[in-house]
Amino acid sequence: MAEVPAPAAATVPHQARSEGEGRSEHQNGVKTRTVRSFAPGGPDGPGGAPGGFAAPAARAPRTVPGWLWSVPPVAVLALVFLYPLALVVQQSLTPENGLGAFDAYAQVFASHAFREALGTTVWLAVGATAGCLVLGFVLALVIAFVPFPGSRGVAKFIDVFLSFPSFLITLALLFIYGTVGMANGAWTGLTGAAEGPFHFLTTPWGVLLAEITYFTPFVMRPLLAAFSQLDTAQLEVAAGLGARPARIVRQVILPEALPALAAGGSLVLVMCLNEFGIVLFTGAKDVTTLPMLIYGKAILESDYSAACVVAVVNIAISVGLFGLYRVVSKRAGA
Repeated sequence: MAEVPAPAAATVPHQARSEGEGRSEHQNGVKTRTVRSFAPGGPDGPGGAPGGFAAPAARAPRTVPGWLWSVPPVAVLALVFLYPLALVVQQSLTPENGLGAFDAYAQVFASHAFREALGTTVWLAVGATAGCLVLGFVLALVIAFVPFPGSRGVAKFIDVFLSFPSFLITLALLFIYGTVGMANGAWTGLTGAAEGPFHFLTTPWGVLLAEITYFTPFVMRPLLAAFSQLDTAQLEVAAGLGARPARIVRQVILPEALPALAAGGSLVLVMCLNEFGIVLFTGAKDVTTLPMLIYGKAILESDYSAACVVAVVNIAISVGLFGLYRVVSKRAGA
């Protein structure tokens, strides 16, 4: 009787191929196949390297540090803005006439022209901001809650108006109320007088009117956005309970509009403090603001140290007002 050979590995008949591809062997005339296990991740399994070698571990992709992405914008900001600003501050501290570091500041602060320009700038900015808040709130109420034909077109025109340059509005007012404008021309044509009665554009009141006209849409835009999110059910309930329109505005609409009023008013205040084109194009020679004083010192008098001192003061006031607005808005929850 022939002896049955003891296989060295597990063998199956040649027809069994369910576990994978094996190695053919002949032992005593019996054809057998050695079965290899194809375990996932094994040498011959899925993910394994052929020939029994383990696959190398995949390298994690290299990530760029987060702070490295901030280098390009910071470099551009430093080159375009911070470096010129540093030169202005340096020029204000190192006057060309050999004075000390803060002597130029002392001279500018002691001058009557600076004090007068500072006072004019502040009262024009505050007055224009107050006028823009009142006029902008009323106009936004009419556009948002009073239905009339063309209300959507007016709302879209406000967005376009924001792109207009400030001197364009001043020129329009000059065409209407200037010395040879339409209003004075109509007056002289009707009465036969030598000149018309409208000469206020060259006064501080003309500058105030031009600033209110130009900056009011900057208050209306956030107000319209706030009114569009107001729940009209509150208005209907208040009206159903017998509240008059004035009370609805005071107790329902105004509290919801306060953050938008604060945002628009602070923006207008900062822009009025730095406005130059309106004052220049109105031709108001007796109206000197801080930007106009900087222009006069640098261009007309070539006193660059004094101009830099006034510029630093103007920047400090603007940044201080913006910081105050941020603190107030956070406390108010805006």
